[in-house]
Amino acid sequence: AKEAGADDTLDISRCELSEVPYGAFATCKVLQKKVLIIHTNNLTSLVPKSCSLLSLITVKVLDLHDNQLASLPADIGQLTALQVLNLERNLLKSLPQSIGDLAQLQLLNVKGNQLRALPGSVSGLRSLRALDVSGNELQELPRGLAHARSLQTLTLDASAMTYPPPDICSAGTEAIQQFLCRECGIAYYPPSQHLLPTLESNGGGTSVDGVDRTVEKYLEEESEWQNKFLDYEKRKERKTQEKLEFERRLNVGQREQALLVQQLNSHKDGILQTVREEQQRLEQGLSKHQRCLEEERLKLLQQLKDTEQGIASRIQKLLEDNQRQKRSSDILKSLENERIRMEQLMAITQEETEQLRRREVASAMQQMLAETYKNKLLQTTSESRRQDLVSQACSSLAEMDQKFQQILAWQQLDQNKAVSQILQQVEMQKSAFEALQVKKDLMHRQIRNQIKLIETELLQLTQLEVKRQELDTETLQ
Repeated sequence: AKEAGADDTLDISRCELSEVPYGAFATCKVLQKKVLIIHTNNLTSLVPKSCSLLSLITVKVLDLHDNQLASLPADIGQLTALQVLNLERNLLKSLPQSIGDLAQLQLLNVKGNQLRALPGSVSGLRSLRALDVSGNELQELPRGLAHARSLQTLTLDASAMTYPPPDICSAGTEAIQQFLCRECGIAYYPPSQHLLPTLESNGGGTSVDGVDRTVEKYLEEESEWQNKFLDYEKRKERKTQEKLEFERRLNVGQREQALLVQQLNSHKDGILQTVREEQQRLEQGLSKHQRCLEEERLKLLQQLKDTEQGIASRIQKLLEDNQRQKRSSDILKSLENERIRMEQLMAITQEETEQLRRREVASAMQQMLAETYKNKLLQTTSESRRQDLVSQACSSLAEMDQKFQQILAWQQLDQNKAVSQILQQVEMQKSAFEALQVKKDLMHRQIRNQIKLIETELLQLTQLEVKRQELDTETLQ
């Protein structure tokens, strides 16, 4: 706004302001700004501290809609040049009495506030053409509104009105003005027939018709300028809506992309969780099988131990039998000695003794050979039994190793399958991301095209503004 060649507009809308900056008032005062736009902020008061409302004495258009204003300054009537005042969607509960001093005010918009009544000073708004009081708690209109003869458009909630009656309010602005004029006891004239007060001339050479033509020309130029400004506001609002819509679409696209990525990640996490559960299940099965194999091995070892203990006990028995045989041979020898002694005592001949001795020795040797052969057979049988048990244990261990290898092969196949699924999901994610990137590029291309269109329209608006400034300069000259 301070640059050379800037227009008469100061726009600080959509800046999340909690109060009007001091520099804005100073700029309007120094640069004689005519249009001040401060809508869509968080303003609770219009005039900042250490500032005066007289700094806006040259402002003709004041736009304050979509703020949090609870009241207007009591000296708002000092803005004598004000022609457009937009207070839509605020928190206003009343209007100051000084608003009736705005003699040049043509548009007053207080839609969407908390007004319960209009001040009686609105009768001083001689130039008022449009008034919007809808969306309030208003039920009555002041009678003084009948003196606003130039009022062409009055917007209100007809069903909520008690004065004038709802049927008259529904009939339109003309019916309301006629009703108020009857209530005030004055004649009604349509706004088209209303003439502004004529200027007093200093001499008889200036005619009233010439003054009227000058005034009418000025009003026409002023209305044309107002129409251009409203058109500019509409275009700006439309561009803002398009920008918001595009941002919304972009946000929706980004949310869809994030949702798709989240779904892919959750699907991937599900697959990984399934693989982990399958691996845990295989590990549990493997550990269970290993426990079973360990238990079988322990059982086989216990059986081998029992068998060895049995064999050791049998060997001990054989040793005991041998000892008994040795003891029996010793007994036989003692008996033989006793027999010899007895034979000697009985005087038995030497030959009979030899024969008897040979027989007994032969029988004892035969018995000993039979016992030895029997012991050898028992030892051979136990050895063969032991070899069979060992071979069975080895074969069972080989089978268990083979089953273990087969389980490991199955686990490897499952892991390969899971890895292939994960790789396939990664490829799908890559293709989806590429598609989203292509979509995003298309959206960026559309953005660039829209920006070019906006620049073109802004260039046209700038040209129109330059023409308007030239017309203002010509008018001033």
